[in-house]
This record gives sequence, structure tokens and C-alpha cells, in this order.
Amino acid sequence: MAGSYPSLTGRPAIVTGGSRGLGREMALALAAAGASVAVIGSRASSTLDETVAEARRRGRGNAIGLVADVTDYTQCEAAVASTIAAFGRVDVLINNAGLGMRRVSETFNIQPTRFWETDPEAWRDIIEINLNGAFNMARAAVPHMVAQGFGKLINISTSDQTMVRRGYSPYGPSKAGLEAASRVWAQDLAGTGVDVNVYLPGGAADTDLLPPSPDKKGADGNLLPASIMRRMIGWLCADDSNGTTGARFVARLWDETLPAFEAASRARSPSVDKPAIM
Repeated sequence: MAGSYPSLTGRPAIVTGGSRGLGREMALALAAAGASVAVIGSRASSTLDETVAEARRRGRGNAIGLVADVTDYTQCEAAVASTIAAFGRVDVLINNAGLGMRRVSETFNIQPTRFWETDPEAWRDIIEINLNGAFNMARAAVPHMVAQGFGKLINISTSDQTMVRRGYSPYGPSKAGLEAASRVWAQDLAGTGVDVNVYLPGGAADTDLLPPSPDKKGADGNLLPASIMRRMIGWLCADDSNGTTGARFVARLWDETLPAFEAASRARSPSVDKPAIM
């Protein structure tokens, strides 16, 4: 993680889908920077245990593992309550838990599934986790942030091209919906001290969202390491980004040779008055 952020010391952060992939990388980066991290997995697993153990080793021992299904609001409330019980408050929520197109087809990246061929249960599962799950976690955590006058809500998204790529429905639309929600939430939270931003790798990343293959790559032929998400997650969670809200940041565009503020400016997607989809 580029930069040093003293304000992260002891800062309580929740990372959903934190046991592997992008979530694991962000959780470990925050732990190494001194944050107190609650790593949430959808189920108890050795992977979750190993990530928490590694976070404790890299950080100051302030990491806990929690099991919560983000599609169940009651479980989201319990996860937030457990975080507050462990760390005293919750300052950061990273909505990273996600389900990809493998739920629809294991060959989605070489043989696109047309939307009318998609199993309705697979469609519902992806929307429930990627969009409704982010709402559930935010609904559980944000009132605490508003009450304390401070918070960081970071929603993990995908590239523009993926949102509208043939054969990527409903994954792409679920992330488009999450970005639209993020823009609304940032306006709803204006003046409360709670910032809402979107963060994404900037291309296909080497995670389990892609089918296993000796030649794994994204639709554009490239593949980013999951660790790319470490680049600016510290800045987004630190006081350095206070007041920056309603923005979209691309990890791939973060230049680690630049001062953090300049790097963030270059990694920020241009804002538009009215998003254009069609």
C-alpha cells in the first residue's frame, strides 16, 4: 500500500468478502497500516481463519473474523454489532462481497450466456449479494457512522465495459446499480461526515470470479493481480481523503511514484452530470 497514513492506526474497518481475492488484499493492507479489521466471510472456513491470522501477524493483532451472509439483514446487523463490541466503533465499511458470472456459467468468458437463458435463481443470487448485500451492510453500519459524525463507505465495483458487456448480465448491471446507489448515498450523507466512494481494479483481476485456467485472463486479454487493490485503499480509509465523496477511483491508475493527493486525482474517474448508459 502506497503512502503512510497515521490516522489508520486503530481505525476499525469492516471488509466483506474479506477472506480471499480483492477483499483479502485490502484487509491485509489495512491491518499492516495499523487498522483494526473485521474480516467477514459468508461461511466459516480455513480460508477465513488463515486471512485473519495473517492480518494479525502483519498488523497489531487487532483483527477478527466474522461469518455473515450479506443477503440476510439480521446477520449484517450482528456483524456490525460484533465489530463495535470488539473495537468500540465502526469507521470504515468496504462492501467487497460479490458473486460473479460463474454462478451463471463456468464458460461465461468464452461462450456468453444470453440473458433469457440465465437461470432465474442465478440472476437473483448475483443481484442479492452484489447490490442488496451492499445495501444491507450499509444500512446496518451507516447509522453508527452518522451518530459519531465520521465514516467511510467504500463500494467495490467493476469497469464500465464490464457493466454493459455482452453475456455479463446480471453481474455488470448489478455493479452499475451499485454505482448508481453510491452516488445517491453520497448525496443522502452530505454534511454528515460520512464519505461514500467507489473503488475498482480497472480491469479483470486474478480472483475466483474467473474460471480456473492455465491461461486465465479477462475479456480484454489482460489480468491484474488482486494485490492491485492495496494501492489506494489506505488513502480512501484515512483522514487524507476526508470530504472526498461521490467519487469513483481506479486502482490501476494510481501512480505510486506521486504524492497521494496527486495520485488520487489521476486515479479518479471524471464526474458527469448525467451518467450515459445507452
